[in-house]
Amino acid sequence: MSKMDLTMEKLLMELRQPLLRWYRQNARDLPWRHTRDPYPIWVSEIMLQQTRVAAVVGYYTRFLEVFPTVEALAAAPEEQLMKLWEGLGYYSRARNLQKAARRIAELGAFPCTPEGLRALPGIGDYTAGAVASAAFGLPEPAVDGNVLRVTARLADDHGDIASPAVKRAAAKAVRAAMPQDRGDIRIFNQALMELGATVCAPAGEPACMLCPAAELCLGRKRGTAAQLPVKAAKKPRRVEDKTVFLLLRQGRVALRKRPAEGLLAGLWEFPNVEGALDEAAAGAAVQDWGLTARDWRSRLNAKHIFTHVEWHMTGYVLEVTGEGPAEWTWADAAALAERAVPSAFERYYARARQETKEESQWDG
Repeated sequence: MSKMDLTMEKLLMELRQPLLRWYRQNARDLPWRHTRDPYPIWVSEIMLQQTRVAAVVGYYTRFLEVFPTVEALAAAPEEQLMKLWEGLGYYSRARNLQKAARRIAELGAFPCTPEGLRALPGIGDYTAGAVASAAFGLPEPAVDGNVLRVTARLADDHGDIASPAVKRAAAKAVRAAMPQDRGDIRIFNQALMELGATVCAPAGEPACMLCPAAELCLGRKRGTAAQLPVKAAKKPRRVEDKTVFLLLRQGRVALRKRPAEGLLAGLWEFPNVEGALDEAAAGAAVQDWGLTARDWRSRLNAKHIFTHVEWHMTGYVLEVTGEGPAEWTWADAAALAERAVPSAFERYYARARQETKEESQWDG
């Protein structure tokens, strides 16, 4: 173990009791913190991956109302699951959640060891540690970005937190500093994450005067806390131009399913093509689909940012005649509301709901 590892471990051990006291007095009241049932704890951890707590709470509550048990999730139709997940993004999380639920249902019980948890689809070291500690009281570390920020500042560690070696060192130090009492173990990881989320936060200066680690923190003492953690710059996102078509026919809008693999796999989308097409080229694309444009209503542009790619979308709203490709679905307002359309198409989805709703009211 390196000198830095030893320093981090020693500091975390000294922080342990002040941190637990601080957590019990200051922790946010979040619904998944009121249970020891591994199923809802696991659901919360999957939802919280790369997603803000404020965005997750409502989804978490609705999800457990519809799927109160792992067996209910295992038996759910995929379309219902995707619709319930709509807007949370990273949809592969939902599919892996259901794959794992089906595995658990086959096993007859939730795995209660880190090895058993890691064997489930979509569960890596972090999620296994979070569930093992919070649900089963096992002394397993759960090291996320919040914990890495706390440990980097605490130990004045200038290693790149994207480095696997730095993550392993932090996990080793957290494991060594785990408390002995099972009740304390259940909240130790959560306390470190809570400290990083609310006090030792990523934006601007950390709130050191509110921190239980203030007297221990080497980053604070040396004036380096605001510059930590160190993380290598990400590669620039790839920009892709797309032309999106809101094709309306007799109160219905055209939808198609994305491929079963890749970005937004298996979700519903509005027909689109690569490139930013002008109206003449867009008209030709419509004809290629076997449709005739009757009324070009408006142009609707939008942008959506994924982790590694950015979509710049030119959109056209138009009334058409014709059937279009056989694999398309023409959805009325009710059918549109039942299908999971990713938030990348949020502006077009809102307009489609408006158009189909107005048409159905007119028909009524």
